[in-house]
Amino acid sequence: MNLFPRLLCLSFLLVLTACTDPGDQEATTAQSTVDIFMTNIAQYCGQSFSGRVVANTPPVADDPFEGQGLVMHIRECSANEIRIPFHVGDDHSRTWVLTRTVDGLRLQHDHRHEDGTDDAVTLYGGDTTEQGTAIRQEFPVDQFSIGMFKREGLSASLTNVWAMEMDPGQYFYYELARRDSDRLFRVEFDLSEPVPTPPVPWGRPNPATEITAEQQARLRTQLPFADERDFEESRRGFIAAPPYQQILGAAGNVVWDMGRYEFLLNGEDYDSIHPSLQRQATLNMNFGLYEVVPDFIYQIRGYDLANMTLIRGEEGWVLFDVLLTRETAAAALAFANEQLGERSVTAVVYSHSHIDHFGGVRGVVDEADVLAGRVQVYAPVGFMEEAISENVYAGNAMSRRASYQYGNPLAAGPFGQVDSAIGKGLPRGTSGLIAPTVVVTEDFEEHLIDGIRIVFQNTPGTEAPAEMNAWFPDSKVFWAAENITATIHNIYTLRGALVRDALSWSRQINEALYRFGREAEVMVSSHNWPRWGNERIQEVMRDQRDAYANLNNQVLNLANRGVTINQMHNEYKVPESLQQSWAVRQYHGSEFHNSRAVINRYLGYWDGNPATLAPLSPEQSAPLYVEMMGGANNIMTKTDELVAQGDYRHAMELLNKLVYAEPGNQAAKSRLADVFEQLGYQYESTSMRNVFLTAAQELRYGVAPLGAVHSASPDLARAMTTAQWWDAVATRVDSQRADGLAFKINFVTSDNGEQFVIEMRGGTLTTISGYQSGQADVTIRMNRSDLDQVIMGQETLASQLGAGRGQVEGDVAVLQQLASVLVQFDPVFEIMPGTRR
Repeated sequence: MNLFPRLLCLSFLLVLTACTDPGDQEATTAQSTVDIFMTNIAQYCGQSFSGRVVANTPPVADDPFEGQGLVMHIRECSANEIRIPFHVGDDHSRTWVLTRTVDGLRLQHDHRHEDGTDDAVTLYGGDTTEQGTAIRQEFPVDQFSIGMFKREGLSASLTNVWAMEMDPGQYFYYELARRDSDRLFRVEFDLSEPVPTPPVPWGRPNPATEITAEQQARLRTQLPFADERDFEESRRGFIAAPPYQQILGAAGNVVWDMGRYEFLLNGEDYDSIHPSLQRQATLNMNFGLYEVVPDFIYQIRGYDLANMTLIRGEEGWVLFDVLLTRETAAAALAFANEQLGERSVTAVVYSHSHIDHFGGVRGVVDEADVLAGRVQVYAPVGFMEEAISENVYAGNAMSRRASYQYGNPLAAGPFGQVDSAIGKGLPRGTSGLIAPTVVVTEDFEEHLIDGIRIVFQNTPGTEAPAEMNAWFPDSKVFWAAENITATIHNIYTLRGALVRDALSWSRQINEALYRFGREAEVMVSSHNWPRWGNERIQEVMRDQRDAYANLNNQVLNLANRGVTINQMHNEYKVPESLQQSWAVRQYHGSEFHNSRAVINRYLGYWDGNPATLAPLSPEQSAPLYVEMMGGANNIMTKTDELVAQGDYRHAMELLNKLVYAEPGNQAAKSRLADVFEQLGYQYESTSMRNVFLTAAQELRYGVAPLGAVHSASPDLARAMTTAQWWDAVATRVDSQRADGLAFKINFVTSDNGEQFVIEMRGGTLTTISGYQSGQADVTIRMNRSDLDQVIMGQETLASQLGAGRGQVEGDVAVLQQLASVLVQFDPVFEIMPGTRR
């Protein structure tokens, strides 16, 4: 896991243009209103309610609602989207789709035929244009819908305004009015009395096909389900669960909701989930406080993607990893203190440089206590640099791709997001960072922390660039950080990152095994659940060691025999003996993308064939393929045959060509979505599942608009070096527009004495620190503390200089020249063709 969502604003920064300022009262109020409105609806997720028409003027001939039973089903709820099928008698064609936008909400009407295909009039609706209230939002018709209505001869609908209104606990209203007439249609739903769940809406989502169901049935007989040690270990030491399932933010917004996953506890085997993945997802339903070592080590699980581990010191708690957000961390510590007795925090240990392990620190300690020496913060060598640098330069692309990897647009459910392998999902709260006071620099380094002897093992180049295990010699407890969890991890994470070193990872596990593991009686990790007993611990450590080593060695074995990067994922197989170990199943990483990552690490992306060295782009080559295959109809017919045979991957190949050739062909996109869906159901890896299901959703409904863009955390902004910031600005330069510009900027941060030369030449912006140029066109002096406001997106260089928070000498027009060639990155750029409206 890493910090991609928390640095999103950093990727938006312009030298002269700021991001959205969440301190702006109007923006904050609007977003809070949207949060509460969405929360008011989402609290009923999974429930259905009967309705009646309370207004329908003027009367409509052949009214489809007359005499029909009306039922709304709040069926799917994610952080940014709610889907509400509207059933009219036996007509299950309608679904209302509510989606967050930057400024508010969007309402779409998804209309399907009984066979699941799109109606000619579908996905129409509009965006909110005013703030609305926490109980009522209005949606004037948008231009996309107006174009559709004109094309389909529905001129009366060109002035539509839809509305949704709530009286929580009493009624929900759906309304249609028209600005230029007295047309009013309004349906009232009784929220006080849920009704039985209606049938699945037509076409969405598709159930598992017979072929997919048969595969899942075979797996249930082939995998070692009789081995239930994981279930016993995950339950061991349970103390209490909290009386709530949601953790709320200060504005009443839902930060975390374990209740979304209750469907996993009903005992049903879902054919839409790989059986092994369903098992893992069920194990990750741990929620509450657990005792790991009596009167010494405790864990809070299910409050976040990671676990918080509490160790009882002589004076207070030593916390290992403090979750992703302030809200979840504060709730976790409060619940532990409620159950175990109030204790102060004396030390915090960041196991590594990914934000789900440090982002919640301000929820558990006050920085004043850290600065005063009352609380120590420990971290591995390289922590501060790695906590920021991995995400700065490609942050926008990483964030977009991460939405696929983690399934952020998907609703939780058997046809959507079910798990994240190492935990349930990502909370939506506020993150921070307090710099470590103690950095562990040696390979092995012993510390006495609040009376507890701890030996740290630095493990660079494993799950994170800066990471460390820990050994408690007096209690024989081994802390494995995120290096050993209940899954094989990503060697290549699909959001994008430098490829990790599987061999180094295996070696570090082996070192820990021989140095600590042969004595360990308890093994604790920052995700999933602990292991007890030396034999069990050594088994898991050896299985993980062997799995990473086999991945590295066997891929290189195949590569040295001529297998290429484009073949490797079809050739590499995990040894059968390892496949029978639950500890090394492929829930986070997968043998498919991990095997390609290993060969890429050693040999790069090229397979040796000149035809693939500088190929045509897909959109360039696809039209000729489609033409040679006889056109779209031929491809659709052939893929029908392939799908009927269960040959989804061949069908995917053909449909992908068609979609690239004809991005406006919705029938082709819907068919490809159907294929992606079945493949997603079949994959064991959460990353693979989420990628396929998210792509399917975008092919059907388009890319969901981005929610509100918040400025970067002040802590993360302060941690970013000035050189990193200028390097990030350099990635924004459009070389074609900048070619021909030539200037030099001396940049000085006066309060810390740093100085830089920023040079534009050859369509490229470069930065060097520690120098000043005698030929600079302009010199800017600004305190680094004032630059932090620019990095956070709350101010601009221009506004800071204009307010006297800095000085400029020379040609200020240079700043305008720089601003004129900077690109504003689109945070929801198109991944699949034809998915942007």
